Amino acid sequence: MLKRATIFFLLFTFYLVSNAQTDSLFVPYKKIKGDIAEFAADNFDNIYLLNSYDQLKKIAANGDSVGIFNNVRRYGKVAQIDVSNPMRVLLYYKDFSTIVILDRLMTNRSTIDLRKQDIFHVEAVCLSYDNKIWLYDEFEHKLKKIDEDGKLLFATSDFRQLFGEAFSFTSIFDQDGFIYLYDKNKGVYVFDYYGTLKNIFSLTGYDNFNAVGKYITGTRHDSLMRYQPSNLLLQEVKMPETFKKAQSILFTATKAYALKKDELEIYQLR
Repeated sequence: MLKRATIFFLLFTFYLVSNAQTDSLFVPYKKIKGDIAEFAADNFDNIYLLNSYDQLKKIAANGDSVGIFNNVRRYGKVAQIDVSNPMRVLLYYKDFSTIVILDRLMTNRSTIDLRKQDIFHVEAVCLSYDNKIWLYDEFEHKLKKIDEDGKLLFATSDFRQLFGEAFSFTSIFDQDGFIYLYDKNKGVYVFDYYGTLKNIFSLTGYDNFNAVGKYITGTRHDSLMRYQPSNLLLQEVKMPETFKKAQSILFTATKAYALKKDELEIYQLR
């Protein structure tokens, strides 16, 4: 039987909203200018820049160019970039239901056409800890795990039967032994690697959702949310005024990234 434990945040909540606290948390680090349509950053501070022509460029922490992937138009627009493992970069092309895996130098390792596996509707995918791939099949309403050849390794039961409702998961992460699935209207559903439900966190209405180290992060209006599942502590801190103009925002364990028109701003987090 699935264990359902919904966490409410009436206790253990901290609201850090003063300007002084905001200024001390976000320290300007550097800016990268150019044609930047989307970006990603890994735990080693490598930055992945996608331009308006869908060329993907990897830049090392010292600013050196590591590699470029040019063969991106073949599958349409990139819908998702997963760089949780810098040795294996995942690109997801939603329009063509195709996953491309790159190595650390941005060379194509493998290409998976999900349609050949009878998987036709996927909003979010991620790399697994063991170099496989997790995805949520919205047609069958199942969490699935596949290998680089597209072979199905694992699938849960139909979520509609398990929970009595349908979901629209927009983000999925494999973090510290658990799978995090995020539905903006329903919250965070946490599973172990065997598909057993471990927790449900009532974190709804957030954008830029991410699982980073020991934290779950997201943004809502002008605030950053950072939740620590291990001790049920939720922090909300007002972001710098400049973040309001950002097209997209990303938080890692040590940095915050704000993408604006033709410019990526990077901040150190304290």
